[in-house]
Amino acid sequence: MCDTPSSCWTFLPRSDWQELYYVAAPELSEDELAFLQALARHQVRYLVVGLVAAGLQGTLVLTQDIDLWFENLSDPNLRMALKEVGGAYVPPFDLNPPMFAGGGLDLFDIVIRMDGLQGFAEEYERRLEVKVGNVTVPILSLERILASKRTTNRLKDRLVIPVLEDALKAQS
Repeated sequence: MCDTPSSCWTFLPRSDWQELYYVAAPELSEDELAFLQALARHQVRYLVVGLVAAGLQGTLVLTQDIDLWFENLSDPNLRMALKEVGGAYVPPFDLNPPMFAGGGLDLFDIVIRMDGLQGFAEEYERRLEVKVGNVTVPILSLERILASKRTTNRLKDRLVIPVLEDALKAQS
């Protein structure tokens, strides 16, 4: 847990910057980190998308969850990774979206499509990879996150677009 504000931040070196910067990123519990490790061990193809992916690229944003976009929610390897951590996949029903249950997976949300982007396979080929704890995590690039936010055009997306645009300019 975070004892002080700085203990909640991840120290990320940026090779294209002159200095090192602290980036606000959610502190993952042991259960959440174990799930990411299980996904890697079972070679599940997924991307971290949304504002956590933006935060892992140096954007100072806040979010309450980690959005994961999977190539195939029926992948038996995903099922094995979930079983390994004591979690389960709950398929969509009525108006409820698909979700994970158990295993300390409350922070993770399942994204079933990304508006304004190509299909999963094309976006996966463009992925960036960052180290979170001791696991390498595939993430959607800031440019692609911004493209999706612009297309989706929800109020909460419109509010964060200027922050994402500034972060993208800072990367250039």
